[in-house]
Amino acid sequence: MKDCKRRPPILIEKAKGIKLYDTKGNFYYDTISSWWCNVHGHNHPKIKRAIKKQLNSLEHILFAGFTHKPAILLAEKLVAITPKNLTKVFFSDNGSTAVETALKISFQYWQNIGKKNKTKFLSLES
Repeated sequence: MKDCKRRPPILIEKAKGIKLYDTKGNFYYDTISSWWCNVHGHNHPKIKRAIKKQLNSLEHILFAGFTHKPAILLAEKLVAITPKNLTKVFFSDNGSTAVETALKISFQYWQNIGKKNKTKFLSLES
């Protein structure tokens, strides 16, 4: 790769749907959804409305001893569509935290039921 000349980054000014627009008006297809974060496209009107509505009341709150109405409503919907014995919900803001928490919950479960020797996890690689 040493022989390949590096190009400067493309300055993106705006985005709509699957298109990214640079400062010269050229567009580029965002075929990776900006690292998979925009699966519904950029500037989606329904998502924008929901974000604006939420920003008018509360941007963010941590769940360490706090909650809010949208979280309660979402938790109720999730519990309603899962098996009856699954009545708890844990919200995470990213994949690594979700995996870490799932491992900790699993570990604690085995400790709680007296299987203290269950301390290992299996990790698969491809």
